[in-house]
Amino acid sequence: MSMSWVSDSIAGQAPSVAPDRAAVSIADQPPLTWREFREREILFASALQRAGVQPGDRVGMLLKNSVDYIVLVFAIARVGGVAVRLNWRLMPRELKFILEDSGTSLLFIDHDLVDKVEPIRDGVPVRKFVVRGDPEVAADWAEPLEDFLDGELRTDFPELDMDAPATLMYTSGTTGLPKGAIWTHGNNLWFSTIQALRWKFDASTVAVTAGPLFHAGGWEALLLAAMVNHGTAITYSSGAFDLLEYLAACRIQEATDILLYSFMVPEFIRLPNCEELLPSTLRRIVCGGDTLMPWVYEEFARRLPHIELVQVYGLTEGGAITCCLDGADSDRAGSVGRTMPFTEVKVLDPEGNLVSPGVAGELYVRSPAVSPGYWNRPDANAETFIDGWCRTGDLASIDAAGFITLGGRAKDMIRSGGENVYPAEIEAVLATAPGVADAAVVAVPDARWHEVGCAVLVPIHGNTIDIAAVRSYCLEHLAKYKVPRYFVVEGELPRTPSGKVKKFELRDRWRALGAAAS
Repeated sequence: MSMSWVSDSIAGQAPSVAPDRAAVSIADQPPLTWREFREREILFASALQRAGVQPGDRVGMLLKNSVDYIVLVFAIARVGGVAVRLNWRLMPRELKFILEDSGTSLLFIDHDLVDKVEPIRDGVPVRKFVVRGDPEVAADWAEPLEDFLDGELRTDFPELDMDAPATLMYTSGTTGLPKGAIWTHGNNLWFSTIQALRWKFDASTVAVTAGPLFHAGGWEALLLAAMVNHGTAITYSSGAFDLLEYLAACRIQEATDILLYSFMVPEFIRLPNCEELLPSTLRRIVCGGDTLMPWVYEEFARRLPHIELVQVYGLTEGGAITCCLDGADSDRAGSVGRTMPFTEVKVLDPEGNLVSPGVAGELYVRSPAVSPGYWNRPDANAETFIDGWCRTGDLASIDAAGFITLGGRAKDMIRSGGENVYPAEIEAVLATAPGVADAAVVAVPDARWHEVGCAVLVPIHGNTIDIAAVRSYCLEHLAKYKVPRYFVVEGELPRTPSGKVKKFELRDRWRALGAAAS
């Protein structure tokens, strides 16, 4: 059994659904049918085999959201390849590390992202580049997608099992170096089944997500689950997000389940006509990201009592969604709910002992969707994956009824607009910025993005720091969403006797920056 079952099951003697039912689309565009989807998947898979992709080979995807993105994920899985789904907002330096670390040998690139690859292409292990989109913009070192797909169709695809790796999703680490979380065919199928059991997905499900397909929240959450159950998956165009346009697409596609990030929900529920903006077919809004405030649930229940608002919590390596707070439990607002099906959690104290109900400790999770580990990171694997459990690095407590409440983060992480931003990665860049002797990055509150970064800089002795120059330096070396919102200068950083920066002091000292902006 592998991910190929999803489209194979509509092509045999007993199709799971009618092959002319809608399978996948983007925004408000007409969907591909299941028959059309399978034909295109076989077309892509045949081209991958002709290009020499063998089981276990890593295939990079520097692509924005599209129907072809989803087709390619399944095609790579069919030939036994491992899809390395790259964040297209990263800078060339960041992409180079991931391509080298993963050993990517074939890279698909959208035509408007070619400039991100040009400066690094001679220094990465990629043997073949394929560019998708406008052939006039294609570089002479990349093959146009249409040419790549042109050739004989294949039928001799490898037999794969549930343990075969299917994708690598790179998450930033507290060391400043991204780590590739491995997801197997089994992880994908199990996670889809877990969601279907909790939310009763079937062939009538029409799921729409707002996020990028390189994130688990944009693909594995809702969309993959809808497709495994032979419903319809609708992704949304990359780029500047417009909530009203997104909801208009949901209405056109007659969505039953949609995903919004937590910072979008307060904006939506404050709209005077929010009731009219949702499709009449909608059953549920799943909210990923940070915990919603209680007033949001109250206002949602008052204005949209027929729609279920679901808060989810999880992390990529921990199976994407560990638990959820269902609409029926909205009186528990502030909690992230109970565990998903086939999912176990435990909270341990620093000595590794189970804590009592209501006592905070570190949260561990175990399920068939939990990643088997990081790519080529034995030390990180030993620290994070312990006897079948994933150590989340998040602090939490569990009450006697099984409701989980987060209590901060053991990991030094900023949660901004649905993205995990790790200060260590930014601090490594700041350490080489002009005029900077020392630097620390902390989170400060933000009304829209929940948290944003504040960089506290110490100048080289006798020098002054040009904040504009440091900001520009960061923009050259980091994705824009990682660049701190605020830059401040101090004479020195507060430290413990052992030399560790007292970040709690910096957070307290500068949190007013975010409050004032809000």
